[in-house]
Amino acid sequence: MTQVRSEFGPHLMLDCRECDPDKISDLQYVFDVLDKLPESVGMTKITQPYVFPYSGLIPEDKGITGVVVIAESHITFHSFTEKDYFFFDIFSCKHFDVEKVVDYVVEAFGVQKYDRHTAHRGKDFPRSLEERIPLMAATANTV
Repeated sequence: MTQVRSEFGPHLMLDCRECDPDKISDLQYVFDVLDKLPESVGMTKITQPYVFPYSGLIPEDKGITGVVVIAESHITFHSFTEKDYFFFDIFSCKHFDVEKVVDYVVEAFGVQKYDRHTAHRGKDFPRSLEERIPLMAATANTV
């Protein structure tokens, strides 16, 4: 299991292209993918996915946008169906198997090419109140 380590949790961003056009333009399919993903990677879904079409100011920018709020943070999806392209993000305050999420998304949407970006967030994030006190004192001494 590949995990990205940071003080808080990873932010995985995928820029996906050459995908299955039927899947990235199907509201129900996108809903189902977002609905199943949190549990499959050990996260806690606190809302049902909210998925809706976007017509775009420019017709070729139409697509589908979806978000599911998880206890650990959020998962988002935004497609440009005419351009066979979508963006996928997952940010979590706990560590997760990045490779498992990438494989899930690539398989679910028939992705042929993608760029992957992972940000490490939460530098010096205190895991407990006991950790917070020394951080506050150190910050006070630097101001």
